[in-house]
Amino acid sequence: MTRQALIIDCDPGVDDAVALMLAFGSRELDLLAVTAVGGNVPVAKTARNARILRQIAGREDVPVFMGADRPLRREPAGAGEFHGAEGLGDMAPFEPDAPCAEGHAADAIIDLVMGRPEKSVAVAVLGPLTNLALALRREPALAARLGPLAVMGGARSEGGNITASAEFNIWADPDAAAEVLATGCEVVMFGLDATHQVRATTARIAALEAVGTPSAGAAASMMRFSQRVERRIVGWDAPPVHDPCPVAWLLKPDLFGLKPCRIAVETDSDLTRGHTAVEFREAVAGALPHRWAVSADADGVFGLIESACGRGD
Repeated sequence: MTRQALIIDCDPGVDDAVALMLAFGSRELDLLAVTAVGGNVPVAKTARNARILRQIAGREDVPVFMGADRPLRREPAGAGEFHGAEGLGDMAPFEPDAPCAEGHAADAIIDLVMGRPEKSVAVAVLGPLTNLALALRREPALAARLGPLAVMGGARSEGGNITASAEFNIWADPDAAAEVLATGCEVVMFGLDATHQVRATTARIAALEAVGTPSAGAAASMMRFSQRVERRIVGWDAPPVHDPCPVAWLLKPDLFGLKPCRIAVETDSDLTRGHTAVEFREAVAGALPHRWAVSADADGVFGLIESACGRGD
């Protein structure tokens, strides 16, 4: 079986945690590294959280690199109210046994992609795009060598979740998102239009808990926390589980419907900072270099999560 080589760039984060458990347990993926960025919580915590989750999953073979601690041009802004002060919901953090790997996340991305055949390494970006923007600045040739860049970010018909028009990952560092989208990378973006279709219902959480492994327990705990927080803040009984979507697409593309488009990001207006302008009309946009997720099979995504979390080897 040919496995998809993958780097996960993330800011754990409760739904990042579920995505990591999906990736750690999927034999179809050759997980080269996890790179951490500041986002939901500061980067020292996101890197620690990635190592905690790695240890729970028994995947200390996967290196974790620490990356950018702040956006390219903005002040850092967190989302602790949705992820807990430490980024892991109700889970008590601890210092993992294995440390971060040496070097900056952006340099690790460059080395891992440039050292392998063109288009063979995918990157799933589950937080602000700062690390990838820094990597592309340092090595512009990276854009042509990257495999699919599967990004959780943006919003169109659903509206935003941090402002009226912006999703958090793009809003947190709109300049990085704008730079990455302008490079010619093969970008597939999973915005709120699709991720709001993938919801952690009580039945789905219970099914994951019943798997009985440490990975499943950790992922279910994150969803229970999200369910409680979303019910209080937003009024939803079943919270969306955003970040597993790009990983699930790499594993099983037919779970998602995609449309060719051109995506631009608002960087100048304070009112609409981070808005993703998604244009499907070729007559208006010219070339349509990106793809936008418009539909998701939630049962299929949760099936992948259960399967991955149930693997003990």
